[in-house]
Amino acid sequence: MRFDGKRYWLVGASEGLGRALSHKLSAAGAELILSARAEDRLQSLADDLPGKTQVLPLDLADEASVAQAGAALGHVDGLVFLAGVYWPMSARDWNGASALSMADINFVGAFRVLNQVMPQFLQRNVGHIVITGSLSGFRGLPGAIGYGASKAGVMALAESLYADLRRSGIKVQVVNPGFIKTRLTEKNTFHMPFLMSPEEAADHMFKHMQSTRFKRSFPTLFSWLFRFSQFWPDWLYYRVFR
Repeated sequence: MRFDGKRYWLVGASEGLGRALSHKLSAAGAELILSARAEDRLQSLADDLPGKTQVLPLDLADEASVAQAGAALGHVDGLVFLAGVYWPMSARDWNGASALSMADINFVGAFRVLNQVMPQFLQRNVGHIVITGSLSGFRGLPGAIGYGASKAGVMALAESLYADLRRSGIKVQVVNPGFIKTRLTEKNTFHMPFLMSPEEAADHMFKHMQSTRFKRSFPTLFSWLFRFSQFWPDWLYYRVFR
């Protein structure tokens, strides 16, 4: 798959994986629309990219803000949803505001963004949708109230989109990364196996976007633990992941 001459909307582009992926797509010739809340970080990214860019700040928690961005969007060939917020949270230390924010930004935010592109994709019967899930979305994990559930939601959303659109001209893909070194994972106090740099994760994601496959989970060896754990009995799963 070639990206030169294509317009891609990256939501959650200001840092981490989104920033690293922006560099890869821009170098491949794509024109990018960069969205996140922090306009200054988006502009600094745009200034660093070799290709044509448009900075389009938005607040995913504000439906009117997303709709306003959608109205200014124009024609796009692809959407990459990378946005997310995260706070480590156990059910024993319940924080309703944090839980609601993770559900709203990470999950409902995906629907708000899709609302802006699905009409034109369906009208033309062509488009590319890439959704960022997580290894934490395969099965419930301790300390992942809010985040794990929100990622399970967007992964199921991607699966339903793929089921409905796989015989159309609209390509749907999902990527499920493990731990990526960002300011979000800096909040974790536990050991993070197979910790990747944003550039390593973006390389996996970019290669997947060039492929015809629907789903990619990485790092590969680490992902097997999560994927195969779906078939484990509860007593074994919760003993291993305690």
